[in-house]
Amino acid sequence: MSNTFKTTNPANEKVLETYTYMTSEETENAIESCHHAFLEWKKNTPKERARYIKKIGEALQKHREELVHLMTDEMGKLLQQSKQEIDLCTQICNWTAENGPENLKDEQRELPNGGKGVISYSPTGVIYGIQPWNFPVYQVMRYTIANLMAGNAVLLKHAVNVTGTALLLEKVIGEVGLPKDLFKVLIIDHDASDDVIKNKLVRGVTLTGSPDAGKVIGEKAGAALKKTVLELGSNDAYIVLKDADIDIAVKACVNGRIYNNGETCVAAKRFVVVEEVYEEFKNAYVAKMKSITYGDPKEKDSKMGPMARKDLREKLHEQVENSVKNGAKILCGGELPKVKGYYYPATVLENVSSGQPAYDDELFGPVAALIKVKDEEEAFKVANSSRFGLGGGIFTKDEDRAFELAKNHFDTGMVFINSFGLAQPNMPFGGVKDSGYGREHGGFGMKEFVNAKAMMRLK
Repeated sequence: MSNTFKTTNPANEKVLETYTYMTSEETENAIESCHHAFLEWKKNTPKERARYIKKIGEALQKHREELVHLMTDEMGKLLQQSKQEIDLCTQICNWTAENGPENLKDEQRELPNGGKGVISYSPTGVIYGIQPWNFPVYQVMRYTIANLMAGNAVLLKHAVNVTGTALLLEKVIGEVGLPKDLFKVLIIDHDASDDVIKNKLVRGVTLTGSPDAGKVIGEKAGAALKKTVLELGSNDAYIVLKDADIDIAVKACVNGRIYNNGETCVAAKRFVVVEEVYEEFKNAYVAKMKSITYGDPKEKDSKMGPMARKDLREKLHEQVENSVKNGAKILCGGELPKVKGYYYPATVLENVSSGQPAYDDELFGPVAALIKVKDEEEAFKVANSSRFGLGGGIFTKDEDRAFELAKNHFDTGMVFINSFGLAQPNMPFGGVKDSGYGREHGGFGMKEFVNAKAMMRLK
């Protein structure tokens, strides 16, 4: 195996940069230096850490244009969406800085016999993150900011095709005055990654990826008695009820399917529509999807950029073809463009049912699956029949009832009401079933890798 690799611009297939994998000795040294930085960092109070977290948010804005253009070059997202990603990361930094000290403060409890109890949320050490390419900055910041706030140190193995972004983030974070190597990028392959998980200085592992990757990492970390947080994607169902505002539903569902070129774990992917409004929704939805033009992600007129890699586009197209072979019907798109770059058109399938990839699996690209159901009860049955459970959506004019339906009938970690969205800094992010476990944001991520330490004076 070669010890070098190249990154490629998916919009024009040109090579961007060549990188060299770290040696095992370099990796070991990086882990040790990260641990030594932790020993210094953990001495800071949460309030002191918060000041640095705030500075990271400011540094992201300082380097915004550089990060935005590099992300777009490396993985193909629209420039405007790259800007939105940086702004979200700054919001995460600001919210964490403002709320982290309160979330992490000691708790006092009177013991049953009248004694005194104190609970502290103590940092544990080096946390290892294995992250994907689709949100090159956000995926990193999601676990990094929470863990730095908690007093931990952070290692990052990023997807190889966004290595440039990883190294730029290391530079940006390093500018704010943190202990050297407190945030450290590892340029390593899967075999070397397995050794990192086993390393005695690594205290926890967090992964965003596929369910198959989650099973592998969960097993390896479990064998080493290391806690994990796994965010493993989904095929989120967006339910359109008979009293929905169809214009709102169509707009949100189109955006939910094509945002980030359709390469989003919490994207809207299956559209479960009751029969009373199915035809109306379908006609409007297909018309809107047909109007979505793809092109150079740096051009203002482009509504969608390329997929991030050639192999990802090939897999998506194979899933579409297999769905059609098993009864699905293409309403628009579904053909491989004969142009330079890894583009794929906005595609809509109907007659989607169990046994088709469009129903059973995650289609990580701009392909929508329309599913007609008899009524509300069947809609939730179809939505929850998935092995995944990250997010979902409900469209109805009765908002109060929508929240009740979401609470009592949606088997997912997140539900959007009459809207499509991504992460919110003050709300938990994560899923159930094959979408993984653990939560990030909203204060939850800060406590995933801490030691809830019980200190007691018995009477």
